Amino acid sequence: MSAEVAPVRHLAHQEVMGTVVTFDVHTSASEVRVREAVAEAMGWLDWVDDTFSTYKPDSEVCRFDRGELSLDACSPELREVLVLCNDYGRRTEGYFDAWATGRFDPSGLVKGWSVERASALLAHLGFPDHLVDGGGDVRLRGAPGPGLSWQVGVRHPRRRDALVSALGLSAGAVATSGTYERGAHVFDPVRSRPATELVSVTVVGPELTSADAYATAALAMGPQALAWLDGLAGYEAELVSARGEGWCTAGFDALRTVPRALAGGAA
Repeated sequence: MSAEVAPVRHLAHQEVMGTVVTFDVHTSASEVRVREAVAEAMGWLDWVDDTFSTYKPDSEVCRFDRGELSLDACSPELREVLVLCNDYGRRTEGYFDAWATGRFDPSGLVKGWSVERASALLAHLGFPDHLVDGGGDVRLRGAPGPGLSWQVGVRHPRRRDALVSALGLSAGAVATSGTYERGAHVFDPVRSRPATELVSVTVVGPELTSADAYATAALAMGPQALAWLDGLAGYEAELVSARGEGWCTAGFDALRTVPRALAGGAA
């Protein structure tokens, strides 16, 4: 009987959707098989970018928003995203609103949704142990090795070379919505103003679509989001205010691998 081959780490990167997506696959399969699987996942993300980009005038989302494309003529994926946007609008008391700016913009959900699907595709193709990081929105499956957990760093909103938190996770998803790269790009639809009270919201949950939508909604809510997030079963979160204050839900500290980096404020 031949000895079992130890898993090897395979890394790949893709520029798409205005960010860099990293694939971190741990497997004993051949490099050729890994490359083929990752290429299929990358192809899916490229399709999502072409279909859902709000910056490409000919994208399906832009044509739908301009009324040039009827709902019946939309792709099944766009119809699915429309249903999800309405669903998360209800779940978040209206704070997740893909129409908040007056045009249809599902960006606060699509990245997490598409990375979730890319991860599911890798698992379906026979690679259950992997991490997909879509510019800070991370989906984890399996493990990086026997007895090991995935290590996920949450970027400090004020210092590019520092972390707010270092998390050890066995599976699930981490989504962060913040103002530190794109400014106040999230709009508070309830109070009709840009969301500026928080600079970062990180949500940890069982899958990435909901974690991404909840992080976006919480950023729009402001500090009151902490109580709302604390009531979501199966989710934990960390919030950082524009004044440097940090708060987290009751179970978030248990996910940390090092003590809290943002205690009592930050410079």
